[in-house]
Amino acid sequence: MISIDSIRLIEKNAIPEAAKLLTEEDIKQLVEWLSLKDDTIRYQAFQLLQKRSEFAEDVYLYWDIFRKKLKSDNSYQRSIGLMLIAENAKWDTEEKLEETIKEYLELLNDEKPITIRQCVQSIAKIIPFKPELNDYIINNLISLDLMAIKETMRKSVLTDILNVLLEIRIEHQSNEIDNYTMDALSGGILDKKAKRLFQERL
Repeated sequence: MISIDSIRLIEKNAIPEAAKLLTEEDIKQLVEWLSLKDDTIRYQAFQLLQKRSEFAEDVYLYWDIFRKKLKSDNSYQRSIGLMLIAENAKWDTEEKLEETIKEYLELLNDEKPITIRQCVQSIAKIIPFKPELNDYIINNLISLDLMAIKETMRKSVLTDILNVLLEIRIEHQSNEIDNYTMDALSGGILDKKAKRLFQERL
């Protein structure tokens, strides 16, 4: 059984192996520790659950807990919720994401730019397993008001959005994506280097 003392001792490079050894009781305990105020324990618990979710479906059982975190007053909890939901989209045989996606994408308008970025970046883990949500995701991404985001973060958020849209575009042609991309490349948020890199991907 995992303990507070043992989780503190897990080195970063040992997380993948430790995740393989988790028991059902360990996972339940780690999910509870996600709510701790202790940053070290909370982050270790998150990393173990995230890594476990890459190859096993037993973390998916706690989807509803992760979903509740999307509405948390604490930005760290919102981020934890959205990232673990995205990581478990591959195991979603019960179509829970279809019920959750509206709440998930509401975080595109989060007060914290870092949470917005994590929301956008995590979509990349969803789209391979939920192509039926592509149009809904596209519409929400291109509707994001970049001007409402702190100026120093706009380029980063736009870059994240374009990366996801171009990933969707590989399997899902969309005039909306093409138009949004061309507008971004002709606008003033991206610098010349970023514009060149995206042009090369088109």
